[in-house]
Amino acid sequence: MRYEVVIGLEVHAQLKTQSKIFCSCPTEFGRPANENTCPICLGMPGVLPVLNKKALHLAMRACLATHCRIAPRNRFARKNYFYPDLPKGYQISQYELPLGLEGHINILINGTKKRIRLTRIHMEEDAGKLIHGENLGSPGHSYVDFNRTGVPLIEIVSEPDLRSAEEAREYLTQLKAILDYSEVSDCNMEEGSLRCDANISLRPVGQKALGTRTELKNLNSFRFVQRAIEYEVERQTQILEQGDQVIQETRLYDSTKGITFSMRSKEEAHDYRYFPEPDLVPVVVDNEWIEKIRKTLPELPEQKRERFVGEYDIPEYDAGVLTTSRAMANYYEECVSLHNEPKIISNWIMGELLRELKNNQHSIETCPVKPEGLISLLKLIDEGTINAKMGKTVFEDMYRTGKPAKAIVKEEGLTQIIDSSVIESLVDQVLESNPEQVEQYKGGKEKVFGFLVGQIMKESKGQANPSLVNKLLKERIS
Repeated sequence: MRYEVVIGLEVHAQLKTQSKIFCSCPTEFGRPANENTCPICLGMPGVLPVLNKKALHLAMRACLATHCRIAPRNRFARKNYFYPDLPKGYQISQYELPLGLEGHINILINGTKKRIRLTRIHMEEDAGKLIHGENLGSPGHSYVDFNRTGVPLIEIVSEPDLRSAEEAREYLTQLKAILDYSEVSDCNMEEGSLRCDANISLRPVGQKALGTRTELKNLNSFRFVQRAIEYEVERQTQILEQGDQVIQETRLYDSTKGITFSMRSKEEAHDYRYFPEPDLVPVVVDNEWIEKIRKTLPELPEQKRERFVGEYDIPEYDAGVLTTSRAMANYYEECVSLHNEPKIISNWIMGELLRELKNNQHSIETCPVKPEGLISLLKLIDEGTINAKMGKTVFEDMYRTGKPAKAIVKEEGLTQIIDSSVIESLVDQVLESNPEQVEQYKGGKEKVFGFLVGQIMKESKGQANPSLVNKLLKERIS
């Protein structure tokens, strides 16, 4: 039987505030355990939470950036469950009256646009973090760090509109870009600022009713999200083909083994005994406030992507890569403003630059080759001082040493040979050394021409002008 994959994602994004959602404790990452705490976020008796206005403002920006309708009246609720990292025994979240409703995010799959609907965006506080003794050299013990307790989050819940692990990864890429552009979150997955839960089920093709789902918790990289979903789809397929039933449960992903494993049976909403938070009044949002925030939104990724295609005449794929982050898009536009060759610049950024960033685990913000540096290199190629192949070598040296292109070309003696008499001499030398290949070319084997060009370039140590080599070689053979 053929099955259709149905996926819905729940993404938790930390809001870009300096203090927690209901108290003035800092949200700074990496502080000593339990330093960023106070009686309010620790849930001591007699304390009262106060909503952080900046957190609400950022949550509203996220709603507007994802086309959500902002509810004029929303309310916090207590989500009751008992876990060592939850000091109050409940989490302040939103349930019946969330902040944002009925939004959407557009993704591109194989050049086709697909709309992924959003069910809701709601605000909540984060829980603490358990640290198990195995990681600290004391097996059998567990420790808790409450620094994250009370850190402001939004949870972005999609409809089950995704149909593959590839679509899920593209959705997350677009969502991360939206949050980055709108300055809602720093989206640092390594620090836990962006986390994803995936709900996955299978159903026979053509069936409308959803199958039994499993939830994968706390996936902290796009690569792991994709791999975990692919594994879970395969696991559920095998269960169904054996005539068994999938169990509704929460599972975790082991990235080392590449498998998912059971964590606990899946809770339903009623298990959390939601009820309105008695210590916080409902939040009332008027249209004037909404429109004021809407006017502060920047050009968002989808708009920028469309503009790049129209204004710079580059392929949609290129525009998609170049707009994955604000910093990347700004880097590209600064380059184009210095040198009006949009497609050439796009090729260099997507090829040489992204490869070096990946190899050195850098972000575009920490890239040692600034836009003016890349453009100085491209101008040397345009002027004929070096050829494109040599340019790639020079770029690697620029990235590694931080030196300007001109200095490297001078130090390494890489200036391109454009003197016709010098190249003619090299051509004659190669033709004399390869009479058999010359006769083959004259006999109709055109591929041999490439071999002869390669020999000339080798003799010149890659410094001969390729177009001049081709021209003079053809003339000599003729």
